[in-house]
Formats: sequence, C-alpha cells, structure tokens
Amino acid sequence: MAGRCRVIAVCGHEAGHGRALADLKGRDVTVVPGGRELFRCLAELGRRGEESCVVPMTLGRDPELVADTARTLRALPAKDRAGTVLAGPFGTAQHLVGWLRAAAGRVPASDALLVTAPSGDPFEDAELYRVASLVRRHGNHPLVEVAFTGGDPDPAQGVRRCLLLGAARVVVLPAAFAVPGVPEVPGAQVTVAGPPVPRSALLRVLAERVSDALRRREHGDDGIAAGLGAADHHGHHHTHPPGEGHEHGPALGHSHSHGHVHVPAHGGGRHDDSHEHPHQHPHAPGAGHVLRSSA
Repeated sequence: MAGRCRVIAVCGHEAGHGRALADLKGRDVTVVPGGRELFRCLAELGRRGEESCVVPMTLGRDPELVADTARTLRALPAKDRAGTVLAGPFGTAQHLVGWLRAAAGRVPASDALLVTAPSGDPFEDAELYRVASLVRRHGNHPLVEVAFTGGDPDPAQGVRRCLLLGAARVVVLPAAFAVPGVPEVPGAQVTVAGPPVPRSALLRVLAERVSDALRRREHGDDGIAAGLGAADHHGHHHTHPPGEGHEHGPALGHSHSHGHVHVPAHGGGRHDDSHEHPHQHPHAPGAGHVLRSSA
C-alpha cells in the first residue's frame, strides 16, 4: 500500500480492538490494538530498521485513541521511532455523518433507522446522538434512533423503541467498523446494513491517510505533536460550569474557531444550520489538520 512503509492500523473499541479489521492484515498492513501491543510492534520494526506509518482507526468518536497513540509513539526510544510517522485519524465525525447518510439513502424512507455503535465514554456516546441527529436532519427518514452495543439503550431496546414509535421495519446502521448482530426482538422485522465504509473505500481512505502523513514527514513533521492534542477538547477535563472561563496556562495558546459544521455532500451538500461553535485549542502545530476524503 505504501511502498516499503508498513502501515500500522491501531484499533480501539470502534473496531473491536482489531477484530473487526482483522481482514486488513497482510504484507503491508498490521492491525493492532493500542497500548502495549502497539509499543511492542513499533519497537520491533524500529530495531529491524523498517519504516512505518501509524493510522488511528477511529471514525471520529474516539479522539483519545489518537492521543493515546501519539503518547505511545513518544514513549519509544528516539532510535526506534526514527522511521515512524503518525497519520491523522482514519475519519472524523463529519465523515461519519456522510457515510451514514450514504447508507441511509439506500434504505426506504418508511423504515426506521437505528444508528448503533459500541458504547464509549459519556462524551463519545453523546457524539453519536449528535451524528444521528444530523443524519435525520439531512435525510428522508423521520425516525432515527440510537443504540449502543454494550451500553444503554442496547440494540434490542432501540428496536423496541422504534416499534413503539410506529415503525414497521427497523434497519440497524452501524456507526463503527464493528457490525452488530441482528437484535433478537420477537415479532420485529430487523435488518443490519453493512459497515459504514465498504472495504474498497476503506482501503482507499487508509492509503490516503498514509500518503498525507508521508508527505508531511518530508517537511519534518512526524505527526506526534498534532496527535497529542487530538483529545484536548474531549472529556470532563474540558467541561466548564456556566459562568466559568477557561484558565489554561499561557503556554497553551487558546483560541476559538467559530465556523459552520459542514456535512460531507452525499445528499445535497447542505450544512447544519445550528452553526455549531466548537472550541479549538491548537496546542501543537498541525492540530487542526483537515482530512480530505469523505469516501
């Protein structure tokens, strides 16, 4: 895929810690969970003098995977990480909205959609509700619900809710690499759509992330600094009660970006009229790098 550069696909819960992407393994691609296994893999490649590009396999809900991956790379001895570059995340939440909208476009409008993903932390789960809301707003399905494998509501509860709201049929839309089984709900007509990113598109996007990272490395950027700041606006540590300001140290450089949140144009190219204003903290050069592909 990337010449002599081995691609390391680092997986978190969105990919079942690697199980959902096991078929990517090959001569050029290694699939590993984060943490110790990633560290051991990269250390071994470094000792053999092999170059590698590490791609965090998140669809946008798990910025901690990106930051944890960057911390793992930083912990390697300098000689072992000399030939390693960290790519941007496989996808963003905006990409996920676009992929789900494309999948929803193949489902009859009379069917209910149940957007489903493995449960994460409270902020990741809240993000899935936002994603589902955008899928509904920019689509033709009046009924779009959310469920979490290993969480609350689980897929069976989600199906029952759809039935109570008048749905005759329910289509489960996976919002992760891991595709759930059909929920067992007596009397319900339930089908499960395929993964949000087809294999051909998955390989294309993965190659694009690697290509972008290798180009940045030519200019001296190994991607680690940007990765370390990937989760700076995520989690309880960035939740401020009403009336309280942001009291970051002067070295962190705080700025606010007030831009529209655009949804990839799979169905008209409209954007979210709510004009979301996410806080962006450029703690490291390149932290605001934009991913190109929406596959």
